[in-house]
Amino acid sequence: MSEAIKKPIPTPDGDSKQFWDGCQEGKLMIQKCQDCRNHIFYPREVCPHCMSEHLDWVEATGKGKVYSYTIARRAGHPSYKGDLPYIVALIELEEGVRLMSNIIHCDVEEIRCDMDVEVIFQEQEGMMIPRFQLV
Repeated sequence: MSEAIKKPIPTPDGDSKQFWDGCQEGKLMIQKCQDCRNHIFYPREVCPHCMSEHLDWVEATGKGKVYSYTIARRAGHPSYKGDLPYIVALIELEEGVRLMSNIIHCDVEEIRCDMDVEVIFQEQEGMMIPRFQLV
């Protein structure tokens, strides 16, 4: 019997460690600039809006809307064959930032742009991964 292929997991680095630590605790953490007050995602060292290095980590509400999406009907990695078809979506959070994730627990054919979603965390190879479901 062949061994199951493990799903790839993210590799936290200096910029993203607090994001992934938050996920392990069931919190969706994003950055906020102390100077211009804009929220920021993906994690980085400098605000892309004003170039400030004064960034804080804040907990996002985890609520947002589907900005864009695609339905994957071919696995992007062999370990995802059993998940087909699945949704890869760009989610616009209430805080105004966008992040890419999956929408789960729904019929892939019912997804539309502007649908309300909320974050849930799903274990994958020992890490908690932020995914979204319809509200």
